[in-house]
Amino acid sequence: MAPTSTPQTPFGRVLTAMVTPFTADGALDLDGAQRLATHLVDAGNDGLIINGTTGESPTTSNAEKSDLVRAVLEAVGDRAHVVAGVGTNDTHHSIELARAAETVGAHGLLVVTPYYNKPPQEGLYRHFKTIADAAELPVMLYDIPGRSGVPINTETLVRLAEHPRIVANKDAKGDLGRASWAIARSGLAWYSGDDMLNLPLLSVGAVGFVSVVGHVVTPDLRALVDAFVSGDVQKATEIHQKLLPVYTGMFRTQGVMTTKAALALQGLPAGPLRAPMVELTPEETEQLKIDLAAGGVQL
Repeated sequence: MAPTSTPQTPFGRVLTAMVTPFTADGALDLDGAQRLATHLVDAGNDGLIINGTTGESPTTSNAEKSDLVRAVLEAVGDRAHVVAGVGTNDTHHSIELARAAETVGAHGLLVVTPYYNKPPQEGLYRHFKTIADAAELPVMLYDIPGRSGVPINTETLVRLAEHPRIVANKDAKGDLGRASWAIARSGLAWYSGDDMLNLPLLSVGAVGFVSVVGHVVTPDLRALVDAFVSGDVQKATEIHQKLLPVYTGMFRTQGVMTTKAALALQGLPAGPLRAPMVELTPEETEQLKIDLAAGGVQL
């Protein structure tokens, strides 16, 4: 695994939630995935999230998920943490995915809050605990109530942190107050899951990022977190402000769509999207170019 792993930073500090490249006919592009993973690690990522939301996991099969993790491990597994997204709204299915990811050699698991069925906090606790029990891999929870419909409450996070393999949380709750309390009380390694809040979350105790904009600005994210950790908050703030147009532009619409468009503009593997995702309109693509250029991204 990557040498940047510590109890405080179990998956490193800068991770990108990688898109899943497809071929022109919509098939899984494993060669493209390996080339993209190599590019992202060369750019400065400590780890990659594979089969997450940005990886269009709702539209890939179990076999494709395993093939993708295996391919990325082959490409970068000795240089970066390869974390497999295994969360679904079906505990049994998530257990299957967790065990499959472990079998192919993933370094860790990302487990999102069950979506749509809106379980109570006790249901969330049992869901996450059962998945963590099912595989011998470190687990990063993923709290994103805007998508899942249910937050992981601080009390539940504190309970889950008692599990020896639940070591981190990806926070896309968008609430710095609740994050502050949860970081202080749980002791979990905290990763920003909302790029606009990368710097603010560092200020209340986060250790790093699970980023979407990392596809195009990993060196800047690395410089930001390194500056903050070294005590140069002014420099970190300057980088944050430089990246504001990128943060805004990449989320004017669905982030998978903008990310694949941005990668295509840079000649990097991406390919089409699987339905129900659709390509950007020409007008949206032109706006994306403006936003990225304003943030210093070379196209």
